[in-house]
Amino acid sequence: MTTREPRRRRALRRAAALAAAAAAIAAAAAHPAPANALAPPGCGDHAATTRALHRVTDVDGLTGAAVRVDDPRCGTWTAASGTADRRTGRPMPADPRVRIGSITKTFTAVTVLQLAAQGRVSLDAPVARYLPGLIDANGHDGRKITVRSLLRHTSGLPDHMDSFQSTDEFRFRHFEPEDLVRRALRLPDPGAGWHYSTTNYVVAGLIVEKVTGHRLEDEAERRILRPLGLRDTYWPGDETRIRGPHPRGHVRVDQGGTVRWADSTDMNTTVAWAGGALISTPRDVNAFYGALLGGRLLPARTLAEMERTVPTDPDRTWPGAAYGLGLIRTPLRCGGAWWGHAGDIDGFTTLAGVAPGGRRVSIAFNENPTTQAAFDDELALVQTGLCDRGTETP
Repeated sequence: MTTREPRRRRALRRAAALAAAAAAIAAAAAHPAPANALAPPGCGDHAATTRALHRVTDVDGLTGAAVRVDDPRCGTWTAASGTADRRTGRPMPADPRVRIGSITKTFTAVTVLQLAAQGRVSLDAPVARYLPGLIDANGHDGRKITVRSLLRHTSGLPDHMDSFQSTDEFRFRHFEPEDLVRRALRLPDPGAGWHYSTTNYVVAGLIVEKVTGHRLEDEAERRILRPLGLRDTYWPGDETRIRGPHPRGHVRVDQGGTVRWADSTDMNTTVAWAGGALISTPRDVNAFYGALLGGRLLPARTLAEMERTVPTDPDRTWPGAAYGLGLIRTPLRCGGAWWGHAGDIDGFTTLAGVAPGGRRVSIAFNENPTTQAAFDDELALVQTGLCDRGTETP
């Protein structure tokens, strides 16, 4: 979500820094997975996932990490590694309440798609049908940009997050959605094709409000959060603090060879709104994606529309990723593909997905990756959590 996100992805792709194999072996030995004698046959003891989890903190050096696995047959398993707060040394909780960044986009997409299923929004209608004149500037034409192209990031709209040079420019400011759109329209045209833009989802959120006459937050609460019992998921609005117990969000800063960790926990996320403001937990995120991919939130025909993908820019996602309507499809090394999304905001990174058999994995970090190795290991943790049956290695 942040202005650093696309730049960091490009930097990570160039970095390709590899952790030492000896350190990985030592880390795995230091954290053996607990035996799970009560697990059903074939469920395993999550040994590979445990090793992948501790690699992120012990080898890559990230502050803290948590993973939750929900399996229809094997039940729930959670684990954590590292610390929740570098200042106090408090351990990382296994189900932390964190900022989930761009995972918010899936919630917004589902809200729009429910309206589409009800015939109140047409995916192939132009934005101008709902918001006339909103995006008619700098060569952009709301009569030619469809609702579907917003949700799929093929609208050609710039990303307003690219208008900020640093987090300090927006961290404690309130933004109205229309102001964010205007900022985006002043930026250079990103060109044809797929272009990740949080502005797309700001516009989608405004469409929800125009069609329903209600705030996006209230519609998402009524349609998704309350029916699914997502008690730890909420829209913070102008609140800068995270409610209740939570880990601190850390940003690694290297100044002249001296490394320190800045605390970026507190933030006004109206700058991302429909594209990145939500706060949640791995439990709630897994419940949400399980309900969505399980057919509980959308009719089968609408879910199929959501799963129609286009190729992405790997510098803004990862190799093999394809983008649907607020969903990312990624090949799964144990067969098939996993569906989900990722979120990145200063101090917090989250990834979540669902495997073909219904196994769900959500992971949360309270520090952003700064090397290619760390980013790859975060993705590997998702893959391992979805594939681990107690017999493979990460």
